[in-house]
Amino acid sequence: MNPGTKTAPFQSPAAARDAARKFAGKEPVTIHVADGIYYLHETLVFTPADSGTEQCPVVYRAEPEGEAILSGGQRLALKWAEYKDGIYRADTPSGLAVDQLFINGKCQRMARYPNFDAANTTAAYQGFAADAISKERAARWADPTGGYIHAMHKFRWGGFDYRITGKDPDGNVTYEGGWQNNRPSPMHEQFRMVENIFEELDAPGEWFHDAKTNTLYHMPEPGVDLNKATVEVVRLRHLVEFRGAAENPVRGITLSGFVFRHAARTFMDTKEPLLRSDWTIYRGGAVVLTGTEGIRILDCEFDQPGGNAVFVSGFNRRVLVKGCHIHDTGASGVAFVGLPSAVRNALLDCSNRLAPSKLDRTPGPKSSDYPADCAVEDCLINGIGRVERQPAGVQISMSQGIAVRDCSIYDCVRAGINVSEGTWGGHLIERCDVFDTVLETSDHGSFNSWGRDRFWPAARRKPSDPPLKADPELPFLDAMKTTVIRDSRWRCDHGWDIDLDDGSSNYDITNNLLLKGGLKLREGYRRKAWNNICVNGRLHPHVWYEGSGDIVTGNIFMMPPAGVDTPSELAKGKLVDRNFYYSSDPKIKERYAAFGWDRNSVVGDPLFINPAKGDFRVKPGSPAFQVGFKNFPMDQFGVKKPALKAIAKTPVIPELKIFSTSNQKPKSDVWLGATVRGIEGEEFSAFGTLKDDGGIQLAEVPANSPAAMAGLRRNDLVQSINGRKTRSLADFQAILRAAGTGPLTVRIVRSQQEQTLEIKK
Repeated sequence: MNPGTKTAPFQSPAAARDAARKFAGKEPVTIHVADGIYYLHETLVFTPADSGTEQCPVVYRAEPEGEAILSGGQRLALKWAEYKDGIYRADTPSGLAVDQLFINGKCQRMARYPNFDAANTTAAYQGFAADAISKERAARWADPTGGYIHAMHKFRWGGFDYRITGKDPDGNVTYEGGWQNNRPSPMHEQFRMVENIFEELDAPGEWFHDAKTNTLYHMPEPGVDLNKATVEVVRLRHLVEFRGAAENPVRGITLSGFVFRHAARTFMDTKEPLLRSDWTIYRGGAVVLTGTEGIRILDCEFDQPGGNAVFVSGFNRRVLVKGCHIHDTGASGVAFVGLPSAVRNALLDCSNRLAPSKLDRTPGPKSSDYPADCAVEDCLINGIGRVERQPAGVQISMSQGIAVRDCSIYDCVRAGINVSEGTWGGHLIERCDVFDTVLETSDHGSFNSWGRDRFWPAARRKPSDPPLKADPELPFLDAMKTTVIRDSRWRCDHGWDIDLDDGSSNYDITNNLLLKGGLKLREGYRRKAWNNICVNGRLHPHVWYEGSGDIVTGNIFMMPPAGVDTPSELAKGKLVDRNFYYSSDPKIKERYAAFGWDRNSVVGDPLFINPAKGDFRVKPGSPAFQVGFKNFPMDQFGVKKPALKAIAKTPVIPELKIFSTSNQKPKSDVWLGATVRGIEGEEFSAFGTLKDDGGIQLAEVPANSPAAMAGLRRNDLVQSINGRKTRSLADFQAILRAAGTGPLTVRIVRSQQEQTLEIKK
């Protein structure tokens, strides 16, 4: 065996690890890893025996940076021959399992229907078809067993994945799966795709492996000579693991400058639900940390991993991921996820709830089995969710004190940064640039959070909740520490720039530039938002509660608040005032005057310095200073590392659109004594529906009105009458005219549940 010198190096990282173990923790150790591809025969595991200390660290350094590749794959030497129609085939070793195929370092696509459309970045699966698993389509397939179905959630809250088990005697596709989303629903009727079906191999870049005959079929992209190409398949799910425990952690190890490549897809094992979240997770990734202290992953590239790139699971302290490029991941970029056993009153299903009398009133966690005081710094994270539809650039759940700073995060099918619940707060997001998110899903944000903690009910709470009146600290039993979002730039064209959903509590939001979707606050407590700029945007106050302690002041908005879903007597206690509205219409600040909002707000031109170039600082003498607004830097968003900054994208800066109440069409009417109004855009989220489905809101339903007598209530959303969809107020009025005096079958959404009422006139 080689002695591990420069002229006679160890032949594998595992051999170097074993040799370093005798020195670890006793003296500083650096393992220099030369360039080349290291195909790992098994996961490289570090245990407490490999630990360093602060004085005697253990460092694995690739030299030069980015040239040492740790691969969970296998290179194949194949002899290709023409098959037909541009397809080639080659014999493969017996027993080979192929989940991903790489040609010259680029991941290819399983044979699929419909074909992949690279240009359509916001289409579900970049190509979908309602007939993807129809009986007629399946008739083309000799044996689809082993194929996969990918389908969006009915409301596009992520997606589902299924493994095809065959066809029944009638020719219908049979399958198993669908556990990848913690909010069950049927498959979306249109947004569906199938893959790994031999008969669908008909486009460049597609492949199919027949394990029965040990044959690989592939249609190469133009210009690729398969007999000269590097052909690799994936074997391992985890390339590197740190395996320790709270009582005996792995400490003081640094991985620097590596490329992690060829980690297998894990979507069929994404089953573990997060706390009353929309998400399920697979507790693993290309690099997995369990039971560690002071582990650092520096200046590494995670190149097309099939699942999560980095997964920090359970007890971990002071993990640092810095200077990394994480791209084209099957699932999340970096995930910090504690154990449910560390949570008091841990509830998993969104419909679960406990009576207030049964709540554990002890603040904080039950154990130390969660990540804390960790950071993701100066990273470029893009192309998130190439396989799964419920990922994030950075995912945080059951954790405390996670910092995400100086990161550029974009091209994400769901959130850029997601905080799954309030346990246990104290996170810091600063100087980040997050955009092009929620690309294929809906009802989400570039920053998204939930707060479905032990105080939060399963059904929508009545606006005035006696347990909270009796114990105003109840929302902070889990959201113990304030989470801060500051000095960052956000743009979400398919949701909200910052979305604090369902109970998200204890947040400070300041000095943020919001370029599209605005700021949403729903069902939480003690949120303070000040000195933010919402370009072409507004505040979305969805479902506010009595005594929430929310403060929204000193911000620059361009539209009045929208989406309020709470009685005016309860909204009056919120401080929404001394904001600046960019408009020439003084009436813009009067939309919620009855709530006492914006009495001291100012309307006018803020005098932005150079909005076309993204500089939304205001000039000296700006009237925005009258509400206490202060300029903040516009050149500090995103990644700073020169090599990453040189390739990082930036968001499109929107053209300013000045809002005026005078150019808004009337959107209300009276029906059965009730006031009905059309809603638009992201207001639909307040009702738990999609804007694609439309709907008419019952804004007021007076007692003893014909509407109330018919069983209708305030904030019911009418989605159809007599089977016809009410997509707009004009549709609603036309349907009623056509119905005349006949009976009405009215389908509504109430408290996010569909109901049907029969109304006789």
